[in-house]
Amino acid sequence: MSASARPRRSPGRGDVERWDLDGWWDPADAFDALYRDSAHAIWLDAGPGAQAGFSYLAGPTERSRFVTASVMDGTVTVTVPGDPLTVPATSTGTVFDFLSTDLATPGGSPGGEGASGFHLGWVGWLGYELGAQTLDVPQPPSRYPDAALLEVDRMLAFDHESRTVTLLARRQPGEPARLAEDWARAVRARRDSSPAARHPLSSAGTVAAADVAPEQPGSPPRARWRHGSADYAALIERCQAFIAAGDAYQLCLTNEITVDVRPHPVVAYHRLRAGSPSHHGGLLRFGDTALLSASPEQFLTVGTDGSLSSKPIKGTRPRSADPASDAGLRADLAASDKERAENLMIVDLMRNDLGRVAELGTVAVTRLLDVESYAHVHQLVSTVEARLAAGLTGTDAVRSCFPAGSMTGVPKQSAVSLLRGLEDGPRGIYSGAFGYFGRDGAVDLAMVIRSIVLDPAGASIGTGGGITTLSVPAEEVEETRIKAAALLTVLGCGPDLVTGAG
Repeated sequence: MSASARPRRSPGRGDVERWDLDGWWDPADAFDALYRDSAHAIWLDAGPGAQAGFSYLAGPTERSRFVTASVMDGTVTVTVPGDPLTVPATSTGTVFDFLSTDLATPGGSPGGEGASGFHLGWVGWLGYELGAQTLDVPQPPSRYPDAALLEVDRMLAFDHESRTVTLLARRQPGEPARLAEDWARAVRARRDSSPAARHPLSSAGTVAAADVAPEQPGSPPRARWRHGSADYAALIERCQAFIAAGDAYQLCLTNEITVDVRPHPVVAYHRLRAGSPSHHGGLLRFGDTALLSASPEQFLTVGTDGSLSSKPIKGTRPRSADPASDAGLRADLAASDKERAENLMIVDLMRNDLGRVAELGTVAVTRLLDVESYAHVHQLVSTVEARLAAGLTGTDAVRSCFPAGSMTGVPKQSAVSLLRGLEDGPRGIYSGAFGYFGRDGAVDLAMVIRSIVLDPAGASIGTGGGITTLSVPAEEVEETRIKAAALLTVLGCGPDLVTGAG
């Protein structure tokens, strides 16, 4: 540990310490060295080569709680992964009830007043079917937990702009006063004994053929779509019939793809982030279920000062390797009446959702219909901001806005009800949200899109798009394939290795 490094404690709360690790350590190499084989671990990822933003790595301590929620049972279950002798505790209520109660005790901000970023708390996902509780619309049961969050009380924070690594630790009664420093020494020893050159999984890691188990020896894996092309096109026409009847203005129709492969989650995530870099990526590994995300969409952020921000995405065009063609696709997206109308409807819905928890007169659209470009697609993005009303919390804001309008349609309650009858199955974690709920009141959640979910049954991917009266079914089908292509490549599926009902 550098002699110049000094611990810092949270103002007003002496049990949170931080310690600066001397030198830079790439988050990808750090995760491989510290958490590659951990049954529970989180990596909130600013992306490979990031020059701004933060990344966070953590695993459970011997006392960290792990929370899952069941919408069907109306319960929340708490376990302690680091202590197998702890008996699971199940209580009635929603995950929002749990978070509201647990976060009511102030946690302070170890970064100081107004510091940005995550300073310990809860990290996990909220599945789409939680909408049954927030909207009072029944949903089919998911095979995944409807919410899963790990209590993070010890963490590495990577500031990509300043190129600094900070260790944060929340000290409990009876633990040493220099907990963060002692942990930092252990982390530094692991770093120094595990140079990046010795890791097979660097930030540019790839997946070996043996890491993807095909359905049959010698055969590549095949993707199975819940709705084949013809069936999905027919569902689009049914959406348009509902819209023509006045039951909705827009419906976000989705499809599920399953692949019979079981790659190592960390190996697969390295490949995903290398091919689809994103500012809101993440790997959440909770027991036998893992979420791997290259999400480009920020669902909701809440600052410690009460600021609220959401950046809904609606409108997509593929990228082209030819610069002139790529510029033409970008311009076509920006000028599309259909895509602009679709985005504006979701902006209006988000304004309404935020308005229920915002201080009167503070809801504003600060960016409208901007085009953002990613590795595989151009996206149409807007920004809605507000200020949280007095007496409300970030958890209240999430409850008000969930599920995100960009993944439901307009009006939200009617859209969710109609989509349940069309999609013929649960969405699960896909089109929910993932990120953190900080003990200092900060929240940052991304949409679960451009994501892979791994569990013992194999891999699943969600894909979809917003349907309006101007939608052309064949084009909408192709958009779902464009969005899924990079994810299927990660799993070893080529473009022709697709099966489905239609």
